[in-house]
Amino acid sequence: MKRDPQSRHSSVRAPREVRAEAARRHAASDSNAGATAADSAEGREFQFSHRDFQRIRQLIYERAGISLSEAKQDMVYSRLSRRLRARGIQRFSDYLELLAAGDSAEWEAFTNALTTNLTSFFREEHHFPILAEHALRRGRNQSYTVWCNACSTGEEPYSIAMALAEAFATLTPPVTILASDVDTHVLRKAEEGVYPLDRVERLGAVRARRFFLRGTGQQAGFVRVRPEIRSLITFRRVNLLESNWGVRPHFDALFCRNVMIYFDKTTQASMLRRFAPLLKPDGLLFVGHSESLFHVVDTFRLRGKTVYELARKHDAQGSA
Repeated sequence: MKRDPQSRHSSVRAPREVRAEAARRHAASDSNAGATAADSAEGREFQFSHRDFQRIRQLIYERAGISLSEAKQDMVYSRLSRRLRARGIQRFSDYLELLAAGDSAEWEAFTNALTTNLTSFFREEHHFPILAEHALRRGRNQSYTVWCNACSTGEEPYSIAMALAEAFATLTPPVTILASDVDTHVLRKAEEGVYPLDRVERLGAVRARRFFLRGTGQQAGFVRVRPEIRSLITFRRVNLLESNWGVRPHFDALFCRNVMIYFDKTTQASMLRRFAPLLKPDGLLFVGHSESLFHVVDTFRLRGKTVYELARKHDAQGSA
């Protein structure tokens, strides 16, 4: 997924304060859970108690802002079991002790394991004509900059690049795209730009031929994004909960689709208010079909279906 201009929004608490308050709320609600080692499910390969689950919920919230519901217990067991198996550990409590000891590589693997990475090319297709029209209004000789959050394995930023290449009728449009995610594993896949052939077939033969190179020999059945399209994108790890994103304004468009559903409302509001000064005054924010920004109407207003613009004309300054 991957979170400083807090001084420009004095009413918004710093992310660390938000996380601390949220952690207290989680702890308070979990205190009634009656979590004991006896909660472990029978027949499982690894010992996994409800207390372990509650601790994992707290850790992933503090680390990546992901808010896991009680219904995610089996999912957490399934995804983290691979890590216990890899480390030769039999109990989740021992694995949590390993994390507590500060193993940085394992912390990265822990975060990667619990990050959801569902994506596809040209997902939520109604956004791309809006993006193309917005870019063309800038003029064919004006640079156009986009930040794509939670880019996963790359289908979304490559879709943005393809849509803009089509709009400008060239494989080398005046476009710069920053694609970020908190999951380093999917970022590596995104940078490679290699996909199974069936992932691009739904794009149609014309797009597939124009934007992808078909593999041969051992690479038969795979395609690679053309280097011209790949060169439009810079991939970088960004954790949207961190105090310094290392991202400079001004962006013409910002994609944060199907990301906020993993955060609580307080964290969402803090993040969205940090996005605002990164956008140009007439910049656009694209969100997912199940996401609404009604709780930050002072910052963003609805422009079209899941497309927002700044409620006020912020002056971008500094970096996030």
